[in-house]
Amino acid sequence: MATIVVALGGNALQRQGEASSQAQQRVAAATVKQLVPLVKEGHRLAIVHGNGPQVGNIILHEEAINTDDVPSLPLDDGVAMSQGLIGFWLQQSFMNAFSAQGMAQQAATIVTRTLVDEADAAFANPTKPIGPFYTADEAQRVAAERGFTVKEDAGRGWRRVVPSPLPQRILEADVIKGLVDAGVVTISTGGGGVPVIERDGAIVGVEAVIDKDFAAAELARVLHADTLLILTAVDSIEINYNTPQAKSLTQVTPEELLGYADAGHFAPGSMLPKVQAAAAFAQHNPGKQAIVTSLDKAEAALAGQAGTRIVAS
Repeated sequence: MATIVVALGGNALQRQGEASSQAQQRVAAATVKQLVPLVKEGHRLAIVHGNGPQVGNIILHEEAINTDDVPSLPLDDGVAMSQGLIGFWLQQSFMNAFSAQGMAQQAATIVTRTLVDEADAAFANPTKPIGPFYTADEAQRVAAERGFTVKEDAGRGWRRVVPSPLPQRILEADVIKGLVDAGVVTISTGGGGVPVIERDGAIVGVEAVIDKDFAAAELARVLHADTLLILTAVDSIEINYNTPQAKSLTQVTPEELLGYADAGHFAPGSMLPKVQAAAAFAQHNPGKQAIVTSLDKAEAALAGQAGTRIVAS
């Protein structure tokens, strides 16, 4: 029996062209169906999920109705809303699956805050695009009227960008640990957690987003997890990706993996944060492992038959 922190990518919650709530619930149910066998094997699961498409939809809805009478919500509120929404989908799917299989198991969702450092360099250089696309003129107007930082996004138009600071501490970690230790499947730290800072002795939300893979690695650390399982769109980490020289990595040390990262093998905002989070967890937690693979290969990867396994030498 192992404690496993499972980091679900956006593809595990929303597929291309399936943005309705009903469609996303179906995707969540299909995702859970592939995780339930791990629970049946006796493993303790702590689920962390991304929220990019969902928080983006919340922002789009807010933008559409933004008036003096109905002001838009701050981003940290949107992250909290997405945690509740996605947590509901996953929790309901787990409970339905447990009931169908006669399992006396529970799942619970925890709205989770993640402390970040107000002095993090990310606040001086916002890079994470969110929300709708604008023309150059619209972007400048929005920036002036609402104080947004805007940047051109890969030739597709202009967007608001926000900071993406590193997680320092998961404030609900003790609550999550208590539930995991009791055998409850937890769904927490969604979207990396609601970003908060400590100011004048109080905890306050900030407009930022936290990378969910880094937050999952921090949760795995505090839970003393045996495995950090990062599920993404590919079966394993590849170097020379999408070239004739592409090569899948089956087992690497954190140092080898970070060497490949330094050589530019992994795309920022895509595989790179997964690689960095997996390497950091394995490097700082001797005897533990990180695995990067697809949802379909999760069970096989835990058995050493698929995926990329990162372990310290």
